[in-house]
Amino acid sequence: MKKVSVLLGGLMVALLTAGCGEMPDLTQEETDLIAEYAAGILLKYDKDQINRLVDIPEYDEEAEEEELQPEEAEEQTEPEDEESTAVVDVSQDEETEPAVSSVEQYYGVPNVMITYTGYEVVDSYPPASEGDDLVFSMDASPGTQLLVLKFNAQNLSGEDQNLNMLGYGARFRVSVNGESSKGALATMLVNDMQTYNDVIPANSALELVSIVEIPQGTNVGSIDMILRGGEQDATLRLQ
Repeated sequence: MKKVSVLLGGLMVALLTAGCGEMPDLTQEETDLIAEYAAGILLKYDKDQINRLVDIPEYDEEAEEEELQPEEAEEQTEPEDEESTAVVDVSQDEETEPAVSSVEQYYGVPNVMITYTGYEVVDSYPPASEGDDLVFSMDASPGTQLLVLKFNAQNLSGEDQNLNMLGYGARFRVSVNGESSKGALATMLVNDMQTYNDVIPANSALELVSIVEIPQGTNVGSIDMILRGGEQDATLRLQ
């Protein structure tokens, strides 16, 4: 094999040094060897070219994977950002109602002081007495009792004073023991504080009530009344 290489090398040198002059005479065997050698050289460079072409896509795939990694990381963090934002939005929606000291303060009632005096828990109201002919009475729904909140409305002026709670748009809700508030019942009682519209004589007072249903057997502790009808709801702590 070494001899063949030396022979081919000599023939190639002879060809190159011949330049533009006459080509040397070659035997058939020498011509075949040169053709075979040239084919081997071409095949070698073709293989090198193929290898280089194959390496390029492999490099591009690695580059694409590196470029995709930051995007995949962002996709994984997006849901966490949404959850944290949702928590912040919920906390911002929480609001507390301002407190007031009295009913007349909230509604702006002049010359009248309305004071909470206590409560009673009954199955019906007003309580029936023998010989009484009640115009209106109400019974508690099954499983509940009536919580009757009582107020003293005193005329502070020396003249008759009209008290029109209906005109103030008075509406009440009541929360017992910190539980969810319930709307005061609409009644036909003449002294229902939500709908009272009458005159309080000079230098006198009368009793007003507001009624709400509570679960039967409730041990009443704290009582909060939510006043509505003004620009903003307000809470009045009764006890």
